[in-house]
Parts: sequence; C-alpha cells; structure tokens
Amino acid sequence: MRKLIPFRTIPSFTTALFLLMSVFAFHPAAHATDRHGRKYQPPPPMGQVAVTVLRASDDKPVHNAAVVFHPKSEDGKDDGNMELKTNENGIATLNIVPIGSKVLVQVIAPGYRTFGKEYDVAESINAFTIRLLPPNQQYSTYEKGSHSAKSDLQTNTPQTQMGAAAPADSPLLVAPEKKKSDEH
Repeated sequence: MRKLIPFRTIPSFTTALFLLMSVFAFHPAAHATDRHGRKYQPPPPMGQVAVTVLRASDDKPVHNAAVVFHPKSEDGKDDGNMELKTNENGIATLNIVPIGSKVLVQVIAPGYRTFGKEYDVAESINAFTIRLLPPNQQYSTYEKGSHSAKSDLQTNTPQTQMGAAAPADSPLLVAPEKKKSDEH
C-alpha cells in the first residue's frame, strides 16, 4: 500500500523556486567569471566581399572559378582561408570578413592565369572585379627554328651541378682502391 503525504508537508511552487534561486545565487560557480577578470568582447563588425570574375578578352563571366579568400588579422597573420566557386554570373561572395582588415583574394580557373591580389575591406559592402588573362605561351619543340645552339633542350649527357660529366668521370663508377697490408 502507498502512503499518502499530507498536503501541508509539500512545499508550494513559489517556495521551491525561491529555495532553488537562493542556492544558485550564492553558489561559487555563479561568480566564477568575475574572479578571473575576463570580459566579453563582441566580435568586430563584419563586411561583405563580392568578387566578380570576368574574361579579359570579352568581359564574359567565368563560371565555376575557384575564389580563395585569405583574411589577414591586424598583425598581418593569415587567419585561414575559405574557397568559394563563382556562380553562372561569375560572382563569389563572402560575408564574414572583419571591416578594417585586409583580404588576399586568389582566383584559380582552368585555362587562365592564376590571379592574386590583396584588398582592403573598408566598408560593409566591398565589390571587386577581376579580369583573367589566358596562360603564357608555352615552349614547344615542334616550332620551326626553336632548336638553336644556345637552347636549354635536354640532352642525353649526364649532368652534375658543375656541368656535363662523362660516365667515366663519375666517382660512383670508379672502383675503390684496395688497401695493401704491410707484412713484416
């Protein structure tokens, strides 16, 4: 059988609430932040950086280009990076860059030169336009007249740091001399 507790012995809700509040108000952990002297510092105001990536030849947007943001702290250290891809309009937007800081923007797209430049984030909304150039001309062995006596074409002659070396000149190919033991 159960024993019933008389109604008068159960504390009222307000009494229980008062007891709980008084226990937590005087508990040492409630004032722990005051003892250590740490103060809350709100984060700096954030700005938006919008980068538009265009082809330099005809100002058409470059879709799916990698835009890497490298925010710099006040002391000039890199605070990590964030990579975004451009949309169909060639735009990539980052909304978490502190106002007053600098950000290094790097753009990588297949078929174009890699671009990199540091920008100041001075306002709450910052927009930059980047025009990508085609890659530099590459060296080709198939072009007529590209073989000259002064060209840097690879040859089959072994090279050392000091210049060309014949196989017999290599110290690795010479057998070590045998030591003669002195007999008495």
